[in-house]
Amino acid sequence: MTAAPDSPLATLWCPSPNHGSRRGEGQPNLLLMHYTGMETAEGALDWLTRTESGVSAHYLVDEAGRIAQIVAESERAWHAGHAHWAGEDDINSCSIGIEIHNPGHEFGYPDFPEAQMLAVEALSVDILERNRIPRQRVLAHSDVSPARKRDPGEKFDWCRLARAGVGSWVEPVPIGKDDGFGPGDGGEDIKNLQLALAAFGYAIEASGAYDERTEQVVTAFQRHFRPIRVDGRADCSTIATLKALNKLD
Repeated sequence: MTAAPDSPLATLWCPSPNHGSRRGEGQPNLLLMHYTGMETAEGALDWLTRTESGVSAHYLVDEAGRIAQIVAESERAWHAGHAHWAGEDDINSCSIGIEIHNPGHEFGYPDFPEAQMLAVEALSVDILERNRIPRQRVLAHSDVSPARKRDPGEKFDWCRLARAGVGSWVEPVPIGKDDGFGPGDGGEDIKNLQLALAAFGYAIEASGAYDERTEQVVTAFQRHFRPIRVDGRADCSTIATLKALNKLD
């Protein structure tokens, strides 16, 4: 394992024992964003580097923008858990994970400070360039685990990152007066929605029924791409924004 950070932006090297060898091709091709969900960055760093926690990530960015590397990029960090994207089930093996310190929804969910977002932006650009990760392969933990996770959440500034070439983004279509589709609905429109979500990368079957999984995936999509209202209902704004994203290269 490397004895120094991979990124020149990391000022701390705090190795975690919680890692292993990447499986398959072994080359990271996805960047995954998390929030820590803990009350302090110091507590998060301690937890991510404890053997008994069984979790880690490659980087941790605190509120002041300080970057610590925890696991070498060549290694498989334990950050995604049970996750899926675009036919890939072992997200840990194909990804680099950034933990962004924020207490999360359980502890008031404050805004992400400017200094922190500047650091996340710079680190992400560096990671994508060195690993040749396509911009569309920058995702939220909630995207790959919509039934379990909410991070980094609707306050995270994805639009800002996209302007720097990090992640996909279109301006969300304004919300209209329609209630949209929701639990209990079914039919061809729901099937087409599920097919569009699957085409984008979400793990969802085209059953034609607006089931619990569909609500979870729509909620995850909204947290990332239509954050002004996160309600799990597929209104015209959500569907049109998804359609526009699927047209991007």
